[in-house]
Amino acid sequence: MTGKAPAAPAGGGQTTKGAPASKPEAGAEPGLWLVATPIGNLDDISARALTVLASVDRIACEDTRRTGRLLARHGITGRLVSYHEHNAARVRPTLIRLLRGGGAVALVADAGTPLISDPGYKLVRATLDAGVRVTGCPGPSAPLLALILSGLPTDRFYFGGFLPARAGARRRALAPLASLDATLVFLESPRRLAASLGDMAATLGPRPAAVARELTKRYEELRRGSLASLADHYGAAGAPKGEIVVVIEGARAAAAPALSDAEIDGRLAGLLATGTVRDAAAQLSAETGRPRRALYARALALVRSREA
Repeated sequence: MTGKAPAAPAGGGQTTKGAPASKPEAGAEPGLWLVATPIGNLDDISARALTVLASVDRIACEDTRRTGRLLARHGITGRLVSYHEHNAARVRPTLIRLLRGGGAVALVADAGTPLISDPGYKLVRATLDAGVRVTGCPGPSAPLLALILSGLPTDRFYFGGFLPARAGARRRALAPLASLDATLVFLESPRRLAASLGDMAATLGPRPAAVARELTKRYEELRRGSLASLADHYGAAGAPKGEIVVVIEGARAAAAPALSDAEIDGRLAGLLATGTVRDAAAQLSAETGRPRRALYARALALVRSREA
């Protein structure tokens, strides 16, 4: 049985390949909609988000070309409005007038959840001040996906966005976070990645971390290790391609009890049973905060004593 897709509300977009959701005729109610979009794979978008995007009066986006490709992929035409940090102050009053008049506006980022490292919160604040409803369609978020894939604690986390580009300012921004008992999550530029990881290692100490790259895309990569080893890797390999998220273990809620020399040797012996001297020293350094060089020397002495 065939049928005709319901028409979208006046002024909104419409689907060109059938209904994008189970009840598209409901459309988007008046107000500001914060709609999460895919961070890589264009199929990572909800049916409800497609319905909203197909029926709002305007879609405010960072890059109309990028959002246009997403809409075309799902058979949606819509009235796109460029809205980014350079024109937000000029465009925002126009969007607020539309919202006050009973219109529906969707705000999207180039990828992921809007308001995460973009100026969208100012539009939300202005919409609320105007007495207009704000709601949203949750969905993809690169920082959250990197966090849950990292293997690090997820019960508490701190999202720091992009750190400063200059080394001195970057270290000053990291310093107050050294004692924070929460997993740290940052966005980073590929060309600054190695330098940032080095500053993180110097400021935060020997901590386990993960670097997530190109999440949900064909060349997705998640590399885990200590901050120092990750800095060494990307320093030697050069700047990677794609979008980067760095996840770092937070400070412990309470300092771990000091281990005796005998306990250190026992722990090293256990690690040496399945790994190299270098790996054993690096792992125990990350766990205890002890200098890696000193632990390497102890591990090497243990190996030599066995061979004697």
